[in-house]
Amino acid sequence: MPSIETILRFLSDPNTLWVLSGTMLLGLSSGVIGAFAFLRKRSLMGDVLAHAALPGICIAFMLTGAKSPIFFLIGAILSGVLASIAINVITRFSRIKEDTALGLILSVFFGFGIVLLTQIQHQGSGNQSGLDKFLFGQSASLVGEDVWVMGSVAVLLLVVTFLFFKEFKLLCFDAGFGRSLGFPMTALDLFLMLLLVVAVVIGLQAAGVVLVVALIVTPAAAARYWTERLDIMLILSAILGGLSGALGTGLSTMGYNLPTGPLIVVAASFIFFISMVFAPQRGLLAKALRLARVRRETAQESILHMLYEARERGAGPVTVRDVATRFTLSSWRLQQAVRNLVKKGWIRIESRGEDRVLTATENGWQAAYNSVLHARLTEVWMMHENEVGGAIRDPDSGALREEIPEDILPTLWKLLILHGREPQWKPSLVQKPEQGGVEG
Repeated sequence: MPSIETILRFLSDPNTLWVLSGTMLLGLSSGVIGAFAFLRKRSLMGDVLAHAALPGICIAFMLTGAKSPIFFLIGAILSGVLASIAINVITRFSRIKEDTALGLILSVFFGFGIVLLTQIQHQGSGNQSGLDKFLFGQSASLVGEDVWVMGSVAVLLLVVTFLFFKEFKLLCFDAGFGRSLGFPMTALDLFLMLLLVVAVVIGLQAAGVVLVVALIVTPAAAARYWTERLDIMLILSAILGGLSGALGTGLSTMGYNLPTGPLIVVAASFIFFISMVFAPQRGLLAKALRLARVRRETAQESILHMLYEARERGAGPVTVRDVATRFTLSSWRLQQAVRNLVKKGWIRIESRGEDRVLTATENGWQAAYNSVLHARLTEVWMMHENEVGGAIRDPDSGALREEIPEDILPTLWKLLILHGREPQWKPSLVQKPEQGGVEG
């Protein structure tokens, strides 16, 4: 853990504060633009644009002979726009798929950039140009002029994104609907690519052409785990991007001579890992817990259904071995389900020789009847979904809901009788349905 003295020295160093400001602004703007690129499934496009910016930077240096952030920015933007246009032309006027076009343009532009960079290094003043730092980035070399340029462009990106929020939202989620409303979706897509080019270019000096795409994609991917709303995702992505920049810069000042750009990427990757595992709804841990709960409930319902159907047919007693034979339940899952049902007071276990016989209690029969009835009502609803209607299926996930709307219940009762699926036996505690006449 860093001491207070180290933190105070960190905050009192002007050069460090310049670097910290630059990396945080870079993370903020990259996170916002990256969220739209992530939702448009254009993450690889950021990588291509980053590599395609290198020849533009080299040509800008060869034409001006000066290491100016403004000229580098202009050269990189022009080079990135040219690469984006080339990808669109290849995919639109040929049979080459987009992933092939992306790989082709990345290789061509980056190879050309390396050739120009080598040529510059062989010139008299080439060794002092510092253009090789754009390959892997060098945040420590950021000065006040660089930060002002990065900050101005970052603020401009945030303002433009706010102004075009509605249009970009349509572009990401339903471009066809947006086109039917009269929005120029193709132009908006190219405009979003232009903003992505700008976001990539301003991060080149800090993270380099190899790693800058991580600042575009990683915060957005991490933010996606925490929310279903686009506006909150944009805010979270910006915050996580800025936090990654601050953490990477802070770690690089600890005195271990570690580069800032890669540390920013490592910090962003660590935040993504935390989000992927621990996010409350979409995280791996939450999904694992939900899956375990569903499997546990399914195992219990399987036992109750088997007990009820045996009673309905007038068959003999049900043993634990019968349940294990009929359902593909592991021994551990079956024993856990039996213990849970006993704990709820829904079944009893009697030992008869080597077998263990399961018998439902009064409350257990009622629970079994309700579960079987719900399953059969859902079954006939799925068979006649287009005729019956109703909202049993969740509109977002498509999963079936536990509650069946009362307005479609009479129709489902009639369909149960029509298909001969109405329960033939009911426990005494179950109330008779008001409509449908399936008292059995």
